[in-house]
Amino acid sequence: MKIDIMHLAKLARLRIDESEAAKFEQEMQDIIEMVEQIPELADDYQDVDPNHPMELRADDIRPSFRREELFANAPQMQAGCVVVPKTVE
Repeated sequence: MKIDIMHLAKLARLRIDESEAAKFEQEMQDIIEMVEQIPELADDYQDVDPNHPMELRADDIRPSFRREELFANAPQMQAGCVVVPKTVE
C-alpha cells in the first residue's frame, strides 16, 4: 500500500519538509504493517484472564459534600467557579 504522507500532513495541517517525507512514509508503512499483524479477537471474547474476570462496580448513590464545603478553601470564586491564573494566551 502506497501512503501519501504529504496528503496526510495536509489533512492534519502539519508542515513536513520534502526531505523528511520519505522517512515518515516508511514509518507510517511500518506502523500499518504492525497493526495488520495484530490477531483478530472472536466476537465472544470476554477478557484476557478467565480466572480473574473484570467486574464493574455498581453505581451507588452516596452522600457527598455540599458545594460550599468543597469551595471553602478556594482562593477566589466567581459565578460558582474557582478562578485560576490564565495559562494560555
